Amino acid sequence: MSGHSKWSTIKRKKGAQDARRSKIFAKLIREITIAARLGGSDPDANSRLRQAIATAKVENMPADNIKRAISKAEGGEGGEDFIETVYEGYGAGGAAILIDALTDNKNRTTAEVRHVFSKHDASLGSANCVAWLFDRKGYILVEKDAVDENKLMEVAIEAGAEDIRDSDDIWEVLSEPEDFDALVKAFEDENIKTVEAKIAKIPQNTNNLNKDEAGKLMSLLEDLEDLDDVQNVWSNFDVEE
Repeated sequence: MSGHSKWSTIKRKKGAQDARRSKIFAKLIREITIAARLGGSDPDANSRLRQAIATAKVENMPADNIKRAISKAEGGEGGEDFIETVYEGYGAGGAAILIDALTDNKNRTTAEVRHVFSKHDASLGSANCVAWLFDRKGYILVEKDAVDENKLMEVAIEAGAEDIRDSDDIWEVLSEPEDFDALVKAFEDENIKTVEAKIAKIPQNTNNLNKDEAGKLMSLLEDLEDLDDVQNVWSNFDVEE
């Protein structure tokens, strides 16, 4: 199981996703607005915007919210002062951590990220210290009780899935980024409910942690995700349930 899949599973069981729904929407709106500002408001001609909208729909963001975010960009508002930045480091047990951020004040964001790492006795590293351990992939999670295995396999493979992994109570479907849109649409057309869908950073290998190390790492990941400027947090950990 990839680190992100494990982390997503744990958050679902804790109900953490629902508790953070407004924060998740805020991050998605920021991504949609910036994607539209940079590449235009037509999803058919802007793959980043198309992928952001697909992710927002999976998170059940109202269509009006998506339209307003795009309209804001069309009107010349939002996104113009934001820059994309990546932070890398190590958590408990040597787990690699990769952070995607969108910020209008890099000094502020760097200070906040550094503070969280310090608070959890983790190490903020230099550029590219762990990024090479991750691959960029289309990433979809489907709960096992939501679909028959044979149907999932048939639909996913036909739509361009690269790999389908058995991860406890979910299926983890991976693709090349350019095949992500087709996979999301195929699942929608077949009424296969997905619990997460995004372009993700998937670890090439996982780092097995003991219970204490996993607890420390999860607290760190939660605090990082709570930062307003942090869009996504990736790790390569694994732990027994």
